[in-house]
Amino acid sequence: MKVVILAGGYGTRLSEYTKLIPKPMVKVGGKPIILRIINLYKKYGFKEFYIALGYKGNVIRNFFKKKVKDVKINLIETGKNTMTGGRLKRLKKYLDNETFLMTYGDGVSDINIKKLINFHKKNKSVITLTAVRPPARFGSIKIKGDYIYYFKEKSSVDEGWINGGFFVIEPKIFKYIKNDKTYLEREPFEKLAKKKSIKAFKHKGFWQCMDTKRDKDLLDKIIKEKKFKI
Repeated sequence: MKVVILAGGYGTRLSEYTKLIPKPMVKVGGKPIILRIINLYKKYGFKEFYIALGYKGNVIRNFFKKKVKDVKINLIETGKNTMTGGRLKRLKKYLDNETFLMTYGDGVSDINIKKLINFHKKNKSVITLTAVRPPARFGSIKIKGDYIYYFKEKSSVDEGWINGGFFVIEPKIFKYIKNDKTYLEREPFEKLAKKKSIKAFKHKGFWQCMDTKRDKDLLDKIIKEKKFKI
């Protein structure tokens, strides 16, 4: 199976770093996050990657001039202002009308990719999406009048499930993507959800995205403390 990594966004919420480099090239624990993502798939035997480039794609191109051991990296220009669905559609011709894996260029996890694929095959949906509990940022309180009647310290258990990336996708998805302006997570996913064609693989292990500097600092700390090793 081929692996698609969407790596073309502006990363505006991490502007402390992304003024100079694209978000997937921001280092966590001394390595660009995109390399940690590649290493996760590599661990499960996946060796062919298609990286959708956009904003500051030349930085990613320059980095991958040095070959990554045992994998084939294909760098595909998908436009600076293209949305997630549009980026994926531009890769269609490279994916050979076969089931493929996809993720974003800004999140890491200890997800078992083989179990994710087996779940997808068993359920026969168009898309399998990895659902995760968001790491809790704040404690929770409930108020009646002026009185707090419920108080709970930070706990991800109280949070709902969110889209954690790490998808398995059937080529049927391309029927639902109109053009460069299509956000994959809007009309295509919403239509497929109504048709009961998206299944959730619930991952209860480690997952962390890198939306903000706070997230980056947290990932640095987690890696330094060897709580995440990919």
